[in-house]
Amino acid sequence: MLYNIAEEDKMGKYMKNKTSKISIVINFFIKIFWIFLIGSIFGFCIEMLYGSLYTRAIVIRKGLIYGPFVQIYGIGAVAYYLLVLKIKEPKDAFFGGLIMGGLLEYLCSFFQEIFFGSISWDYSKSFLNFNGRTCLLYCIYWGIIALMFLKIVYPWLKKVEPFIYKKNFRIITIFLILFMTFDITISCMAANRQKERHRDIAPKNHIDEFIDKTYPDEYIDRIYNNKIEL
Repeated sequence: MLYNIAEEDKMGKYMKNKTSKISIVINFFIKIFWIFLIGSIFGFCIEMLYGSLYTRAIVIRKGLIYGPFVQIYGIGAVAYYLLVLKIKEPKDAFFGGLIMGGLLEYLCSFFQEIFFGSISWDYSKSFLNFNGRTCLLYCIYWGIIALMFLKIVYPWLKKVEPFIYKKNFRIITIFLILFMTFDITISCMAANRQKERHRDIAPKNHIDEFIDKTYPDEYIDRIYNNKIEL
């Protein structure tokens, strides 16, 4: 009888620890998602402001078909967060952000060219550029943003973090995750079909036909107005 009670107690502790670990993973995923989402919206605002100042006209630049998102900034925000967990010194955050941001920009440009046959920026005329995909000036910008993240964004995240784990917030998070999954998927499919259309590849199924009808070239070019075909 005592043996059974001891075994049950041991099993209860094991299940409690397992549940606690799962909860920690879920909470971490929720936090990462919101950092990505907020970073993507921040990127949209920055791109719109920069484009409008540069062209002296209102410019809407988006990374996805639906919503005010530029996902490279969202990925960068997540990378900054993971960096700040390891690095606390401003100097280290700046140089870490400089290297990490430049690498991220380079890889995103590279994979966009590979998968979609286009690029969204070209720094080939800039000083100390790397294959036109990134350059010293924009790497410095990434480093400055890393400093801002360390000094402003990270302390704010620590304050609001308890709110994102509440039940109502979790429900909102689930809906947003589903929406972002759809948005990213349909955006990639539409961009890929545009590349195929330019190569005279006929639609292979009803999905391709739906995408061709719903997201024609004029629509995609309006969404990605800074896209450069290769």
